[in-house]
Amino acid sequence: MAVGDIIHTWFEGEWHEGNPAVMKAADHGTWLGTLVFDGARAFDGLVPDLAPHMARVNNSARVMGLEPTHSTEELIALVHEGLARFEPGAPVYIRPMYWSTEGGAGVVVADPGSTAFCLCLERLPMAPADATQTLCRTRYIRPIQAMMPVNAKAACLYPNNGRMLREAHARGYTNALVADALGNVAETATANIFMVKDGRVLTPIPNGTFLNGITRQRIIGLLRADGQEVAETTLTFDDFLAADEVFMTGNITKVTPVTKFEDREYEIGPVARRARDLYWDWAKGEG
Repeated sequence: MAVGDIIHTWFEGEWHEGNPAVMKAADHGTWLGTLVFDGARAFDGLVPDLAPHMARVNNSARVMGLEPTHSTEELIALVHEGLARFEPGAPVYIRPMYWSTEGGAGVVVADPGSTAFCLCLERLPMAPADATQTLCRTRYIRPIQAMMPVNAKAACLYPNNGRMLREAHARGYTNALVADALGNVAETATANIFMVKDGRVLTPIPNGTFLNGITRQRIIGLLRADGQEVAETTLTFDDFLAADEVFMTGNITKVTPVTKFEDREYEIGPVARRARDLYWDWAKGEG
């Protein structure tokens, strides 16, 4: 599935244009879902937090029983090599992927020595500055680590997210606010979540049911450095209904205000605007 109009993919030692075939019918990753990925962003000549994203894909591979074939430093160099194939400043989605081609003991277990890799770069515009989302509840929940590899960015987790989104779209919303196994708010179907109440920024504490996102961590650090109180804590759906403002963070769109949760509507608040401005200022400084 191509999400961008121009694609460059590194696979088996060379760059390919377009959307090349990289997996075979009998690959373990095709058959049994042992595929992990990560996503970073390039825009305006900037590639913020590239190193943490490349380190995380290697960690995700290890969680899935795979053996990374490239170091973080090698992945960073490969990304910059690929970005040079685009026009300067192009908005690019950066997706490294690992999967196994062979099964080990008992077939279902991946053979770590059979790990395959590709790096897919797709030109994909950034979301407009005024982009927003609306949220509703969903009957589906985030699994715990004893059930699924939630400590990895694993492809096998995303069909669950997909059914959350189908349910939300059927109700006329763009995304879903999702519970953990205890019924507390974990994240949305696609991104981490924040709320503001009486001047305090609150976000669900990582509890082993969702990834502590790289952009999430960056926004927390930037807001705190700016003098804003940010607390990671247990939050309920009622807390979000009583919030003054709500916003999401994630790699694809960075900071996105939420204008509605179920029947509760919100204004685009000053904290979400400030978080976005802080992120862009930091990214320019890093670049």
